[in-house]
Amino acid sequence: MSRPRFQPLHLAGWLFADLLLVLALVAMGDQGDPLAATAGRTDAASPSPSASAGDAATRPQGPRAVERHPVEVSVDAARGDRTAMVRGLRRATARYQGRQAAFVLTFGRHPDPGAGGDYAHEVNASLQQARPDMFRGTTTRDFWKGGSGTGHADLEIYFYTH
Repeated sequence: MSRPRFQPLHLAGWLFADLLLVLALVAMGDQGDPLAATAGRTDAASPSPSASAGDAATRPQGPRAVERHPVEVSVDAARGDRTAMVRGLRRATARYQGRQAAFVLTFGRHPDPGAGGDYAHEVNASLQQARPDMFRGTTTRDFWKGGSGTGHADLEIYFYTH
């Protein structure tokens, strides 16, 4: 007697992970914009003109927010080829240099969910080497994306607003 290929119990972990991701996004979106309160102030309430550009009064205050829409990039490299992954990540993120990522969702393409998740993990492990300033302290998540090809990952990068 053969076991069925689809086991609903295996989806419980993915459902839990997705639920945690949604809760995290809702919590981050509920933080509000700390700069919105100062946007309507008049010149009398603004810092004095003698304050230098590097003065703490002219810098944004409060917690950083996360962009609502991700930047989507793709990377193609053979599994285990860290050099090609780093090169692909540098090329894909070159136009976003100077920004810092809050979190990255990586979808590894593969017919098998386990191998797709492993490939996404390899790509995420290469982020720090590719762009240390962009991905320092960034939270990453590995996901599987079904498909017949291998050696491809789609990344959704959520950057901080400032």
